Amino acid sequence: MADSHAKMTQATPQEVIISVVAGLLAPLLAIFLVVQLVLSIQEEHKPDTSSEAAQKATLKRIKPFAQLAALDANAPRVEKAGQEVYDAVCSSCHSTGALGAPKFDSRGDWAGRLGQGYDTLIKHAIEGIRQMPARGGDSDLSDIEVARAVAYMANSAGAKFKEPAAPAPVEPAKPAEPAKAVTAEVKKQ
Repeated sequence: MADSHAKMTQATPQEVIISVVAGLLAPLLAIFLVVQLVLSIQEEHKPDTSSEAAQKATLKRIKPFAQLAALDANAPRVEKAGQEVYDAVCSSCHSTGALGAPKFDSRGDWAGRLGQGYDTLIKHAIEGIRQMPARGGDSDLSDIEVARAVAYMANSAGAKFKEPAAPAPVEPAKPAEPAKAVTAEVKKQ
């Protein structure tokens, strides 16, 4: 029975060395091939940074949030139209109905408010009401601009309000004349 077992053959030192080296090289070769595959896939899927659209998209993503605009304090003020004010300030809430704001162009949302009258709507827009901040949160808006935005939004819901006209330009004040020297006599006692 002992003869039925397989006999182990003796390995030479050369065979042992070849087996050890092959056992170490096989995993290293597999790792190298996987890394090469990953690098080639990444190279194929690189975004096209040379196109103009890609450059514009990158500039838009890294554009600073706030921007500084230097305005001349002596320049005449140009009043914005109702749609301009709506697009810049009001649309953030009134386009979606956020915080209970009446949606633009929704007769149902505006019905109760239109019944209050144009002057009341303007007063609420200028002073603020419920969750709406005064002037929609833009303190630079003039009363005329706020009134124009109210008329624009209300008219979209069926009102027939007239947008206020721009006020007549005011002439700048004339500079004062130089003061004349006044002399006073002091009496000696």
